[in-house]
Amino acid sequence: MTLPIISAQDRLQFKRGAKVLLLGPAGIGKTTQLTTLDEQRTLFVDLEAGDLAVQDWPGDTIRPQTWQEFVDLVVFLAGPNLALPADQWFSAAHFAHVCERYGAPEQLERYDTFFVDSITILSRLCFTWCKSQPQAFSEKTNKPDIRGAYGLLGQQMITALTQLQHARGKNVVFVAILEERLDDFNRKVFAPQIEGSKTALELPGIVDEVVTLASLKTEDGTAYRGLVTHTMNPWGFPAKDRSGRLDMVEEPHLGKLIAKCAGQHQSNTTGR
Repeated sequence: MTLPIISAQDRLQFKRGAKVLLLGPAGIGKTTQLTTLDEQRTLFVDLEAGDLAVQDWPGDTIRPQTWQEFVDLVVFLAGPNLALPADQWFSAAHFAHVCERYGAPEQLERYDTFFVDSITILSRLCFTWCKSQPQAFSEKTNKPDIRGAYGLLGQQMITALTQLQHARGKNVVFVAILEERLDDFNRKVFAPQIEGSKTALELPGIVDEVVTLASLKTEDGTAYRGLVTHTMNPWGFPAKDRSGRLDMVEEPHLGKLIAKCAGQHQSNTTGR
């Protein structure tokens, strides 16, 4: 069997979706960015157990409470990886099993965006699961091996998030707390608050856009919020714009930012 060649014309007609990592310090309003998205076309994957900031948001919500539940949700939302054997997560067999529980995947056609809040909490759910697995115990002594648990954590997190990132034609927003640290040279650096180091290092590479919601100041000292989008920015915030369409600082409105990435115009919703 030969692989079909996709022409440039056909490729440009494919429905695209932006894959966004939304970062910001606690309390800056990351979760509230959900309210800038179309509630009829957005599925809120709530890992924070019902955040008060969006308790009146009228859209659909799903709340996985364990790592296994999240893994099942990922294969349902993104579909299977046909290259995987039947005994592995995200395989065709796993997908078929999950569809028996969740129903036909066609029900997902009404969603354009999956908003996953937050990767910070998700990493803790994953780490709890990892600590119970054989890889988290020494083969010689059968005592807990924290290095083995962290190694499994990084592998599991990146595999699951990459699978969800492959949801074709869907916008996927990953939310995480941004924390400020001092490096070995006592310099201020920013990093996502995620258990282990592998996910924090690799996740920015698998998404299209990395944006930091931050409190900034004008030249006269007036404070305002903005979405920082360019890698080279004067504040040192994590950021990346693969679309090439964004200004260094965009208004704090995720819906408009996603539309701008796609070369569209959005004006039907307002941020809070």
